[in-house]
Amino acid sequence: MVRKRIDIITLGCSKNLVDSERLSRRLAAAGYEVVNDSDDVRGEIVVVNTCGFIGDAKQESIDTILELAEAKRHGRIGRIFVMGCLSQRYFDDLKVELPEVDRFYGKFDWDGIIADLRAAVPADVKPYERLITTPSHYTYLKISEGCNRFCAFCAIPLITGRHTSVAIEELEEEVRSLVGHGVKEFNVIAQDLSSYGIDLYGKPMLAELIDRLASIEGVEWLRLHYAYPAQFPWEVLPVMARHSNVCRYLDIALQHISDKVLGNMRRHITKAETIELIERIRREVPGIHLRTTLMVGFPGEGETEFEELKEFVRWARFERMGAFAYSEEEGTYAAKQFADEVPEEVKEARLAEIMELQEDIALELNEEKVGQTFKVLIDREEDEFFVGRTEFDSPEVDPEVLVRKSGGLRVGEFATVTITEALPFELIGEIK
Repeated sequence: MVRKRIDIITLGCSKNLVDSERLSRRLAAAGYEVVNDSDDVRGEIVVVNTCGFIGDAKQESIDTILELAEAKRHGRIGRIFVMGCLSQRYFDDLKVELPEVDRFYGKFDWDGIIADLRAAVPADVKPYERLITTPSHYTYLKISEGCNRFCAFCAIPLITGRHTSVAIEELEEEVRSLVGHGVKEFNVIAQDLSSYGIDLYGKPMLAELIDRLASIEGVEWLRLHYAYPAQFPWEVLPVMARHSNVCRYLDIALQHISDKVLGNMRRHITKAETIELIERIRREVPGIHLRTTLMVGFPGEGETEFEELKEFVRWARFERMGAFAYSEEEGTYAAKQFADEVPEEVKEARLAEIMELQEDIALELNEEKVGQTFKVLIDREEDEFFVGRTEFDSPEVDPEVLVRKSGGLRVGEFATVTITEALPFELIGEIK
């Protein structure tokens, strides 16, 4: 156990990561050694930033805490603090079930850790300041928290509460600060990008925000994550088309295409509207790559609805697509109103089938890139390749470009790469 050292373990999404980075900045400013490396945990305090979105994520959080409790019993670490979505949702239950944990904090009161440690944070540390734990050339920019949509399957509003936007001026100040520290790429994140600004300005302001952020000198890439398909802010499309540093990329979770299933899900959109949405986005932003997430096995999805979903995937030819099987979450509308009627083995078979279909589509789309040249941001160096991404690829979740080694390539810099080979979820290229 290392004195004056605090280890932070972040589970779940990139929104959690931003919270951990802000906490890290405050703790470091107060004189602690802060380590974000879950493979080497030796601090006198370990903070676990938990996820509580679905069953697997909750189990991962519990398992992590139990492993730390064992390390605590053997004296390898000191105290255990737990924060984040899981403790926000199950605060009282966890205090009873996990007595090994010294302190619990919710998703929004993690600053209480600073107070409980009686840590003296200098007054000039700004609220948005953080210690970047990603490679220094890219980061995530959280522009809002919470969600007002209340989809039938989703527990997020129960955890995070109502949608709350960050003011444009604050985000501009944060981006300028991060650019000053060498950040080139900003992955703009929110639970619901489409609603950005409504609570502050009385109308959607995503287009205005992106227009202003794209105009900041030093912002090389802006990428948009987690738009909601209903009440989509159409005015953002011309902004994306106009600014060369706004990536032709949009992450927009559609979940399903069957009107019956969409209705059961309370998604506030129809099949016809979804198709028009996709067509209009691709028409107004030529070359855009769409990332979506689909759900199989939701109540009401029979063989007819699943076949409809597969046909939709064949038609849409999403450049990026993930899928998952429905997992009933307590407290949600679906858990109260519907029986979890699709057997687990059927869900898993459908999941495998639709991802196999997508793999074929992904390979065909990647093969179209062979011979083309792209701007690639180099993320890391490996034995035989430098590994980077195009504007169409978000960190961690999307394909990478393996660039054969040659002189002049550097991590954190851009390179002009010609694609020579395509795999379903990777591209291979070289400098010519």
